[in-house]
Amino acid sequence: MPIAVDIDVMLAKRKMSVGELADRVGITPANLAVLKNGRAKAVRFATLAALCEVLECQPGDLLRWESEGTPAAAAN
Repeated sequence: MPIAVDIDVMLAKRKMSVGELADRVGITPANLAVLKNGRAKAVRFATLAALCEVLECQPGDLLRWESEGTPAAAAN
């Protein structure tokens, strides 16, 4: 998929666990894992806003576009 999700990067920078983030955002750890692992088909703006608020970041810190030909995209 050409949209890469960098939630792991922000979690590491903030020294926060997936469980803590899910709890603070108000979603289940399973739903956060689907988003974090790039398996989500969509994300609600309200969820994206909550992630940004908790992680103190911008949407572009969590999501980025990769062309299909880049090595990172090809590995997924």
